Amino acid sequence: MAQYFEIHPDNPQPRLLKQAALLLQKGGVLAIPTDSSYALVCQLDDRDAVERLRRIRGVNDKHHLTLLCRDLSELASYATVDNRQFRLMKLGTPGPYTFILDATREVPRRVSHPSRKTIGLRVPDRKGTQMLLELLGAPLLATTLILPGEEMPLNDPQEIRERLEHQVDGVIDAGACPLEPTTVLDLTAMVGNAAPLVVRQGQGSLAALGL
Repeated sequence: MAQYFEIHPDNPQPRLLKQAALLLQKGGVLAIPTDSSYALVCQLDDRDAVERLRRIRGVNDKHHLTLLCRDLSELASYATVDNRQFRLMKLGTPGPYTFILDATREVPRRVSHPSRKTIGLRVPDRKGTQMLLELLGAPLLATTLILPGEEMPLNDPQEIRERLEHQVDGVIDAGACPLEPTTVLDLTAMVGNAAPLVVRQGQGSLAALGL
């Protein structure tokens, strides 16, 4: 049965987030709010948790999962980034952007794209999520909480609790999310003077990145 953590969106209670972090450290899969929608998350290095996350979401190993990071300082361990890519990301973080980059060898093969060896990274602009990442001291692996056969992400934490009661280990309720997905930019396309490839136009403004 999933534990339920009701936190304040602007002043999250550290005590509750510590309990949620402990669940993740024990191999749990949680539903948490981000600055775009609710997401399923687990620890990057937990093979069983990653497989559970994919089963709940109904996706195979070809589906891109995303690393939620506290800030850009965490990127170097998981992706190769040149100066142009870093400058662009700095303009969009924290915020509703997902950046696709070449994965380093530190990233387990099961979570990077199997044929391209890339990884999606984002720095969410959501207080509770940032505090959770800080407590863990490491990025979380995430995917948008869209259930198999559905097109829209779940956005009501009470509904998430009811529908996933026996599939996830915890739900963090910080109210509704915007429900508009992140803007996804493939920065591996930035060869020479080329611009990044816009994979999906979402909540994040391209103009804010100078594109």
